Amino acid sequence: MSSNTIKLIELPYAKWGKALEVFSRFANEPYAMLFDSANSNHPDSRFDILVRKPYQVIESRNGVTFVDGKSIAQAEFFETLESLVHPLSENLSLENESLESTSMENSDLPFLGGALGYIGYDMGRTIERLPTKAKHDINLPDACFGIYQRALVLDHKHQKVFAVSPKQSTRDSEIEFWQTPYQQESSDSFQLTSAWQSNMTQPEYEKQFEQIIEYLKAGDAYQINFAQRFQASFQGSSWSAYCHLRSHNKAPFSGYIQLNDGAVLSLSPERFVKVTDNKHVQTRPIKGTRPRGSSEKQDQAEAQALLASEKDRAENLMIADLLRNDMSRVCMPGTVHVPELFKLESFPAVHHLVSTVVGELNPNYSAFDLMRAMFPGGSITGAPKVRAMEIIEELEPHRRSVYCGSLAYFSRHGRADSSITIRTLCTTEGHIYCWAGGGIVIDSTAEIEYRETFDKVAKILPLMEQPH
Repeated sequence: MSSNTIKLIELPYAKWGKALEVFSRFANEPYAMLFDSANSNHPDSRFDILVRKPYQVIESRNGVTFVDGKSIAQAEFFETLESLVHPLSENLSLENESLESTSMENSDLPFLGGALGYIGYDMGRTIERLPTKAKHDINLPDACFGIYQRALVLDHKHQKVFAVSPKQSTRDSEIEFWQTPYQQESSDSFQLTSAWQSNMTQPEYEKQFEQIIEYLKAGDAYQINFAQRFQASFQGSSWSAYCHLRSHNKAPFSGYIQLNDGAVLSLSPERFVKVTDNKHVQTRPIKGTRPRGSSEKQDQAEAQALLASEKDRAENLMIADLLRNDMSRVCMPGTVHVPELFKLESFPAVHHLVSTVVGELNPNYSAFDLMRAMFPGGSITGAPKVRAMEIIEELEPHRRSVYCGSLAYFSRHGRADSSITIRTLCTTEGHIYCWAGGGIVIDSTAEIEYRETFDKVAKILPLMEQPH
């Protein structure tokens, strides 16, 4: 069998270590994508991944899978995605071209080519049978991935940059590939041309909230994640908007995806599911939120109130248990456990409670099987998951689109990682959309839950109102 060789070419960190500067050359190019640790002070903020010019594109729209724009009859999306990555994964070998004579530390690189893109919340319809009630008005794919042989991986821990390249590549050819700008004029500015408008007034939110409480009292569910959507019209550059938001939101699972007909701007603090090349699986659900205080004393008081909240801890435990159950469907028996519950993590706008669930993937299953088994994440549906999704479809006025889905990559060497796309916006057809929601349980109050949705976008909506 012939070898499938990946060439790693190290580039100088001093010149190539700033992701925004490099990516800005081609940020407006269709299917250019940046997975961005955003220089945040977080254990998961080591790497940035930049890609452009995929050699294949796979999308899903209304349950139909398309590869390079052609519909694939009867194709299941995740199976088709895996079939596109598989040829890149066979008989892998690695060539290093280091700047120094010493060997490069590359065993930790998360992405060596493969699939990178997003899965929208509404892909849940291809997995579970759900009613159709909410309005579908955002014209973006339900899922979109590029298949990439090239990538630029920035390792901020070791201050190294690697061009992931085909075997025939040279240093000069890779530098030219990543330095060549996208040849299309674009605006460097961004400006809203209308005020933000929610798809629910506060009385409408409270009416739906009361319906959720009735469902909870009737035993339909234990928790329902309920969100409102904000919308405005805009002109200018989605990339400029992302850069502005990023400067105020240091989120470890940030990302920017340029599409043919819009863009995805994500400032997510939450991992969905990660798979290492030795099949170790991890998910880190967020459930429990308090706003940051205006003084250090007030900030500490908010953090301690969250840690002491029986309601928030109960919500978090419910979701950790749901994810433990989802993960057990494709992991080895006895390997799924919860090493960490109710850890406090603080971000620019809010404090969160975060738990960790881990397991070992069954050798009979792949990272694609794991994603399908767990999607969408329980932290943004509620429990039990399917009934919660049915209630969300009934009570939220509009489909969620990219919100509460995942940015994800599936590397050819077996690694995969994904976020939950909260604190996430999308742009298309001159409009920008943003969502905020929270988990509702039987002792929730409408006023507090409504206010919490605004706390979560306190570093997003007002920033977009400033021309930049």
